[in-house]
Amino acid sequence: MKSSVSVLYPNESVSRNVTTYSESRSTDLPAHIVAYHDHIDKTQPETSILMISNFQAQNHIWIAKLIGAKRILEIGVYVGYSGMVWSHAVGPEGTVTGLEFSADYAKQAEEAWAANGIKNASVVVGDALETLPTLNPSEPYDLIFIDAQKSGYPSYLSTILASSQTSGKNRLLRAGGLIVADNVLRRGIVADDSDENPWMEREKSQRAAYWKSEDVDKLREFNSAVHDEPRLDSWLMPLYDGVHLARLVD
Repeated sequence: MKSSVSVLYPNESVSRNVTTYSESRSTDLPAHIVAYHDHIDKTQPETSILMISNFQAQNHIWIAKLIGAKRILEIGVYVGYSGMVWSHAVGPEGTVTGLEFSADYAKQAEEAWAANGIKNASVVVGDALETLPTLNPSEPYDLIFIDAQKSGYPSYLSTILASSQTSGKNRLLRAGGLIVADNVLRRGIVADDSDENPWMEREKSQRAAYWKSEDVDKLREFNSAVHDEPRLDSWLMPLYDGVHLARLVD
């Protein structure tokens, strides 16, 4: 029987080369998107890890186009890179709405969008745990991307499902729409927090404050909730930092 284990390459060097090759053989990103990612990497190295990678951006554009997405909600904007990606995916006739806790990050995102002629993206400033339930879209979203505080993931999911009832008006996510949740494996620690995972020691020494939070437990709760929800068809993709894909059946 063919193994389903995703360890395909013998070491980090080969994995990096395979990823680089795969990125180069996937549809190219527009130059302005690549340039902005590079700019943030160079000018904000302390927080640039909050961005998705260019390779993941290629995947997200492909997914959005696959389902014909024209309306996207992004929970967690950071400085607008992924919003730029979604904007390209939906095209000028589509719209992207972002929810961002930090007013400074939101301002930087808006400035970057304006500088690149992006007119179909907007951001709502505030705690997404509070702003998400207040959304009342005239048309439901086709895709919701979750990439914000990890402890909030279960609550985001509950709100999305409660606001997307079959018989409800102004539902948040359409039937057949996608939920795309990032960072659900946290370097594999969500699935394996034993000493066999070398990231455990690195993470605890470099990010001591993180391990005082509920993030890992909440991500486990979220992944289980997605799996157990009868209204969702899901697939947890063990790529990048773990991406949980879920399709709303009804």
